[in-house]
Amino acid sequence: MPAPRKFSREQLRTAALALVDTHGLAALTMRSLAAALGTGAMTIYNYVDGREGLEGLLVEAVLADALPATEPGAEADEWQAEVRRLAEANWRAVRAHPDVIPLILTRRITDEATLVHGEALLRALARSGRRGAELLYAFRTVTGFVTGFAQAELAGPLSIAPDEDVRAITDRARALPADRFPYLIEIAGAAAESSPSDEFRAGLDLLLAGLEQRPAGSNARRLDPGAA
Repeated sequence: MPAPRKFSREQLRTAALALVDTHGLAALTMRSLAAALGTGAMTIYNYVDGREGLEGLLVEAVLADALPATEPGAEADEWQAEVRRLAEANWRAVRAHPDVIPLILTRRITDEATLVHGEALLRALARSGRRGAELLYAFRTVTGFVTGFAQAELAGPLSIAPDEDVRAITDRARALPADRFPYLIEIAGAAAESSPSDEFRAGLDLLLAGLEQRPAGSNARRLDPGAA
């Protein structure tokens, strides 16, 4: 009979994420994780497989927080409201841990938390009547918006460094040649007066409006291989 495990998967994830949030992605090693848990580095090898396993812990930890608790009556809501609730919970979880975003964007993710969140989002989108390829397109669009928005906020042309004030956006924009970049300067001023939550919700509203304007079945002709 195998000996009982000393640590749960959740304990490993929590410790790994705390290390990265505090010290950055490079700080996470078998040795540093073991030290955080008060054990030896060889013990960690019983739970995760090298660097890939460590990175998997991080992605799982973030996405485990991306599934909001089911609210009473949520299934009775319009599908758009449920998609909005799930998308915003995902966005908040991802943007809270910026060092993990590159891993979320590049790793193949098959852990339980991610599968559960994906299924919940698909279930909400399916209530719009979409199936098959149409459901796939909607799913990829929503998930791509969430992670892409978080990445743009942290690394795009209107992003600010952790040690900067929001006014740094307009300061940088004002230094641009106005004849070449008039619209970047314009939206930089708007960004300085806005908030990430307002921008995310407005962008999600635009996306959902597009899905509503293109109801299920509207892609049928384009999806039909025999269509002219």
